[in-house]
Amino acid sequence: MKIIMLGAPGAGKGTQAKMLAEKYGIPHISTGDIFRANIKNGTELGAKAKEYMDKGLLVPDELVVDLIMDRFKADDCKNGYILDGFPRTIPQAEALDAALAANGEKIDYAVNVEVPDENIVNRMSGRRACVGCGATYHIVYNPTKVEGKCDTCGADLILRDDDKPETVLNRLKVYHEQTQPLIDFYTKKGVIAEVDGTKDMKDVFDAIVAILG
Repeated sequence: MKIIMLGAPGAGKGTQAKMLAEKYGIPHISTGDIFRANIKNGTELGAKAKEYMDKGLLVPDELVVDLIMDRFKADDCKNGYILDGFPRTIPQAEALDAALAANGEKIDYAVNVEVPDENIVNRMSGRRACVGCGATYHIVYNPTKVEGKCDTCGADLILRDDDKPETVLNRLKVYHEQTQPLIDFYTKKGVIAEVDGTKDMKDVFDAIVAILG
């Protein structure tokens, strides 16, 4: 089963991807992990990607697709995979489709975890991170025993810049401009699976499993 996870930052798609990977015994693949592994292992593709990253440039779509297709050759991908964080744009989706088609393969499902922007802003602005050990909490969903202090090490908690409402709104704007068209792209291909991401994490998971079978 070849699955792509779609959803805005903070929609919880990463969490769902990990749970699905465990259930179906297939790897959860993120482009960041692929980049890091290739650079660490000193591969030719990794060296090419590092050149761009060292200059602060985006790695070109063709190279990202090459890295992903190379990852798909690994034994753990023989029963499928869950791709998280790629594709983000239509050109990336088209490049991935073409590369898969060349191997006689295609994406089975594009799972879109749908959460309204307002919910995402509330979710993320409630997150708190420990300055000591890096543990994360939420003032509503996962509060600490002592307000503002980490349960694990007792250090102070902060609202990270990434989670501030203005930053979140900016990320959501970019997401809607770039990634929203992907939902239309995969809808036309008949592989979209939409789930309500505002529900409890377990309910969202159950809804996805019901679609995937």
